[in-house]
Amino acid sequence: MTSIADRIAGPPLAAPADVVARDDVPAQATAVPAISLPAAGERELRLDLFRGLALWLIFIDHLPPNLLTWFTIRNYGFSDATEIFIFISGYTAAFVYGRAMREAGLVVATARILRRVWQIYVAHVFLFTIFLAEISYVATSFENPLYTEEMGIMDFLKEPDVTIVQALLLRFRPVNMDVLPLYIVLMLFLPVILWLMKRSADLTLALSVALYAVTWEYDLYLSAYPNGFWAFNPFAWQLLFVFGAWCAQGGAQRMSRVLSSPITLWISFGYLLFAFFVTLTWYWPQLSHLMPRRLEQWMYPISKTDLDVLRFAHFLALAALTVRFLPKDWPGLKSPWLRPLILCGQHSLEIFCLGVFLAFAGHFLLAEMSGGAGLHFVISISGILIMCAAAWLFSWYKHSADKNASRTKGTGGNADMAGGGA
Repeated sequence: MTSIADRIAGPPLAAPADVVARDDVPAQATAVPAISLPAAGERELRLDLFRGLALWLIFIDHLPPNLLTWFTIRNYGFSDATEIFIFISGYTAAFVYGRAMREAGLVVATARILRRVWQIYVAHVFLFTIFLAEISYVATSFENPLYTEEMGIMDFLKEPDVTIVQALLLRFRPVNMDVLPLYIVLMLFLPVILWLMKRSADLTLALSVALYAVTWEYDLYLSAYPNGFWAFNPFAWQLLFVFGAWCAQGGAQRMSRVLSSPITLWISFGYLLFAFFVTLTWYWPQLSHLMPRRLEQWMYPISKTDLDVLRFAHFLALAALTVRFLPKDWPGLKSPWLRPLILCGQHSLEIFCLGVFLAFAGHFLLAEMSGGAGLHFVISISGILIMCAAAWLFSWYKHSADKNASRTKGTGGNADMAGGGA
């Protein structure tokens, strides 16, 4: 007989993308390409792969511009790695906790979600503390106050007591620390999202679209300290998170025929090509005369803070092509060459925090040393290798802990059986 506490504790959920189970899916729904639900005990490696890729891209984009920067997707279209990260977070969270809600009920599922939110919040506070110590040490040791200004901690040095309270309230964040607060807020509302989706997933998505539209119409936002607003507006970015959850709760299967349509294929290709040519005008001003003036007036600014519809559409086009040309049984997912990416995706919270720390360390080295493009490349690759090594270490530790737990359980079980026989 299990208690409420046992049901709340449940199996350990190390990350939102932990093992998820398959609902009963009609046979005809699997005949066309889509993001399909993994079988029980099986991971959806594509999600791990692209979340790991997003973490690498975020790390590279946080460094000063260098050679590898030209390999990140933000230079070739409207969206970037943040959209990938938030969509997959919504998708996998809905898988894990949606199943918990169906099997254990709203109260237990909510308790598990809140426990996960607390884990992310603690990680954010820990990262904030380490990040401040890192910046302060560098700025003091090298007598360069520009680091504190550039990294956005000048207000902390002026009023540390007030700033710490604001940081705990998620209103004060140094540079490059905006994603986790957004994730925390979105996860806080996951119980409501899943409860609504249990009744009508399509209606929930429609409500999300309506909130997105209201945000743009009435300029809804959350204020930041000491001034300004959140770099990622939760009222807008919730659309991508909810869309990911909607896909996980059967929406992807219902879109299968649309995703497999040649019309969708050519529309996606056309839009990505259009976005690519637009971004070319950002880097080569001499091409700007090719952009019609009215089109520029309609498009710009393409807001990242409020998740501009052009960014959202660009992500959808990328996702549609990915689902079509990268099936879940693609042999390359088992390749040792992609294993580092997948491991990073499986330990996303830890690797993201490490990436923020490494990004500032790389920024400091590049500012203090003059090595040109070669040093940029070495620091970028070194950071990625450190992230991969850490992911392998986390995976090895988790595997060893699970093996020891199984042995302990087996030994205890045998002892109980022997005692019962006596």
